[in-house]
Amino acid sequence: MKRRDYLKFIGVGSVSAGLLLESCKTDGTDAKPSTTANTAEDDIITAGREQFEIDRDKELLGDTFFNEHEMATIAVLADIIIPKDDVSGSATEAGVPDFIEFIVKDLPEHQTPMRGGLRWLDMECYGRFEKAFVDCTPEQRLQVVDDIAYPAKAKPEMQPGGTFFNRMRDLTATGFYTTEIGFADIGYMGNVPNTYTGVPDDVLDAFGVKELNWG
Repeated sequence: MKRRDYLKFIGVGSVSAGLLLESCKTDGTDAKPSTTANTAEDDIITAGREQFEIDRDKELLGDTFFNEHEMATIAVLADIIIPKDDVSGSATEAGVPDFIEFIVKDLPEHQTPMRGGLRWLDMECYGRFEKAFVDCTPEQRLQVVDDIAYPAKAKPEMQPGGTFFNRMRDLTATGFYTTEIGFADIGYMGNVPNTYTGVPDDVLDAFGVKELNWG
């Protein structure tokens, strides 16, 4: 099942708000924004859903919020937060930019903070390096990110950037860890039909239990 289908199946519109608001690897590679090749109708699950839900998803998927430059910035920043490593692919390989594009349309309260944060990031880079974030070198990007990645340690003038980065990090992590790549990254297997191998030995040992009696 594709990530977007999975998110719709579990009801992203109803469950994401709390998860996103409750919720660094570093790398400076250039990243391309992820794009969606399918039409809105191709991406929508209809079984077991009300028509108004289907119609709303068609509207959201058919609309565009971020412009090309903003999506490119999101892609680069997402891959700084979760880069490709020996265990799993990067945030953009997991389709995180498309996820964020969908979420800000589904939850409009993210729109102004995200757009404003992306603007803040570019203005900070223009002030330091006379170019936008995506046009900076990997080292220059990380220099800015290091100043906003830890809001509690950030200088007062960096606090707006820190607030934005927190939101971006939460959205990136949520998008990444609701994909097959993200599941594999943390070793999540989920339920396997007709199969039960019991509680792992290391978990039993951690709680001082030798075996569980389900009788």
